[in-house]
Amino acid sequence: MNDKARFIKKRKHARDKALQALYQWQLSGEELDWIRDHYQQEQGVASGDEEYFLELLYQIPPQAEALDDCYRRHVSQFENHLDPIETNILRIATYELENHPEIPFKVVLNEAISLARTYGADESHKFVNGVLDPLCAELRKLEVNR
Repeated sequence: MNDKARFIKKRKHARDKALQALYQWQLSGEELDWIRDHYQQEQGVASGDEEYFLELLYQIPPQAEALDDCYRRHVSQFENHLDPIETNILRIATYELENHPEIPFKVVLNEAISLARTYGADESHKFVNGVLDPLCAELRKLEVNR
């Protein structure tokens, strides 16, 4: 496996574990440090991009309300039916769109859809795609219109 493929795999693993950790944080209200320790010791975070996992774990919770406000403009009919998995997938994607311009918007979109297919309800990936498509156009206007 080449370095780029290894990097992509590790980043994907970090998103996956961050989604699980943020879900746990949202439902349990556990301290982030406790969740971090649990994921580092028992969930194999070190086999992925641990630094990126920690960034997502520590940066998203304090910004959760602002991230929610950002993507919710594009949630038309199912706002009250957002489950914690979809919420955290959309938070991760919104965070990446806003804070990581080096990650192409198509990668952010594809990763979010992949997480929704893996962890969400049956039609979750369609919902996530429907919210993120216009959000990408809004937040990455120049990149989307290339």
